[in-house]
Amino acid sequence: MKITLFLEICLFSLAAYGWQHPPIGHEWHPPVPGDSRSPCPGLNVMANHGFLPRSGKNIDLAAVRSGVSQAYNFAPTTFDSAFEQAVAFNLTTTGNISTFNLEDLKKHDAVEFDGSLSRNDAYFGDDHTFNHAIWWTTALRLGLYDYGAFGKDKHVTVEAAARARAARVRDALEVNPEFNASANEMTGSPGTTALYLTTLWDNGADAAPKSWVRAFFENERIPYLEGYQPPEVPRTNVTIAEMFARVSAVNVSDIQN
Repeated sequence: MKITLFLEICLFSLAAYGWQHPPIGHEWHPPVPGDSRSPCPGLNVMANHGFLPRSGKNIDLAAVRSGVSQAYNFAPTTFDSAFEQAVAFNLTTTGNISTFNLEDLKKHDAVEFDGSLSRNDAYFGDDHTFNHAIWWTTALRLGLYDYGAFGKDKHVTVEAAARARAARVRDALEVNPEFNASANEMTGSPGTTALYLTTLWDNGADAAPKSWVRAFFENERIPYLEGYQPPEVPRTNVTIAEMFARVSAVNVSDIQN
């Protein structure tokens, strides 16, 4: 049964999008012991493909600019303010204020915040490692396992993503007595949803392919196998802001704990 589902998903992915290959030198490799990884899947993905240092260590602004441009075709300066924020929070453990290790970003309520789609809250001890149980609740709400080779529901829409995000926050509120609904969480939560949607967006479908979302979060890899290609026109802060507005506009008031 599981093998059949796996083959069905693979066949659908190849038929729908076509098999793509990563650029030479940017094949996917999972981290090895001693590598540094963050609460942010997008940064981990870049390190796993060598668009950032594969060690995840001593990352500077030039590396971020080059990485986001090559991996996802974001305009190089799109994340300058995020880099500056990390510097301003004095998160670095590298000994050089102009660089950071990916794991430095796990400091609670600095860059990381409660209610992550794929990580547990800091209250429970580990806020930066992928958490299968947390992600399972998100994936079910996104319907990531509900499509087949001939199914119609192959994409994550803005509405589905916004509602899954809101439901995850409500889950966290229910079980975490120290849930921190800070300004960082209030903007960061819909912001991270807007960011992953923008990164994995299929303009023709006006949605994100489910197979791409699964690869991105579950394997922390760019879904080349599933047909991903960076957009021809570079995405920018404006693109992310437009997606943030769409996510924020979805009515989630009927979601219950």
